[in-house]
Amino acid sequence: MTQNACRIGVDSGRPVLELAGDWRLARLPELARALGGARATSREPAAVDRSSLVAIDGTALSALDTAAALQLCRWLRAGGSDPSSIELRGFEQGHERILRLVARTSEAQDESDLQAPRSRGALAALGASTIAMLDMLRGHVGFLGYVLVEISRALVNPKQLRFGELLTQLSRVCVSAVPVVALVTCLIGLVFAYLLGLQAEQYGANIFVVDGVALGMTREFSPMIVAVIVAGRSGAAFAAQLGTMRLNEETDAIAILGLSVAQVLVVPRVLALVLTMPLLVFVGNVAGLAGAAAIADLMLDVTPSTFVTRLHDALAPRHVLIGLAKAPFFALLIAVIGCRMGMSGPRDTRTIGTHTTSTVVQGIVGVIVIDAIFAILMQRIGW
Repeated sequence: MTQNACRIGVDSGRPVLELAGDWRLARLPELARALGGARATSREPAAVDRSSLVAIDGTALSALDTAAALQLCRWLRAGGSDPSSIELRGFEQGHERILRLVARTSEAQDESDLQAPRSRGALAALGASTIAMLDMLRGHVGFLGYVLVEISRALVNPKQLRFGELLTQLSRVCVSAVPVVALVTCLIGLVFAYLLGLQAEQYGANIFVVDGVALGMTREFSPMIVAVIVAGRSGAAFAAQLGTMRLNEETDAIAILGLSVAQVLVVPRVLALVLTMPLLVFVGNVAGLAGAAAIADLMLDVTPSTFVTRLHDALAPRHVLIGLAKAPFFALLIAVIGCRMGMSGPRDTRTIGTHTTSTVVQGIVGVIVIDAIFAILMQRIGW
């Protein structure tokens, strides 16, 4: 039946490709042979030139899938025809949609395949990476401004704020994150106190372990550790969720309904993370100091009551406030990066994976940069 799968007929002196039968993946080799012999089956000399095809007739076509449609599009392009510009006649609605979709997407793929990869020198690669990084930073700054404008609108007109979605995000980014934050910071505080105690014990200065742990955990370690956990947990989740919704055209459906995608999806996530990050840092402070107190009692002969007494004397409130003040900036950075990476890029599953991974890396690097800026500013003002 392969000889009848396709033939080139003539309509008003111009060639028309006529398809018939079953055009699916299982018959690709037969279909390729049929297309290759399409010239021989034609009776008109004018039909031999594929570049002059004016139409494709699918009246006798019984089945068509994307694999066979791709085979047909490649055969047409090899002969100098543009599948997107050829008239389709007699096709069922589903078959026509498949062929037009494959013609449109395969054209972009074929163009990218024709571009030969160019090898770059070290300096050129460095320049290209720098430009890509600057473009990424510019995109993040632009998206940050867009988010701040949308948040301002929501604050001016609270009816625009989706309180249901905000409460859902508060539960996801805060309540469910408390156990992992408490566990990790407790272990970090325990290890930090133990290692610091090994050195202080040599000089009989066990009590000063409280000073080091209190200052380090509240001012630096707890905010940083919590931010890293949130970047890997909530930031990645934002990118994956929004990317999947964009892939499934759910964001388009929201826009078609006349709703603001930013108000429905982005603003609740950003606000939830900014509001809950200080609370998570506070939980980290308490858990870290609790772990340090436990190991100090077991191995450094510093009882819990002595630990608490020394903590009151050694820990100034400004150190706790500095650590808590960093939290909203960390949260805003992570939320903006996660939402932008989810809302940008091509709509395919591979992009979702790469953007989710990139969100975590960018979030952690951004947190470190902001922490360094805070350290410099606090040192300048004597805090």
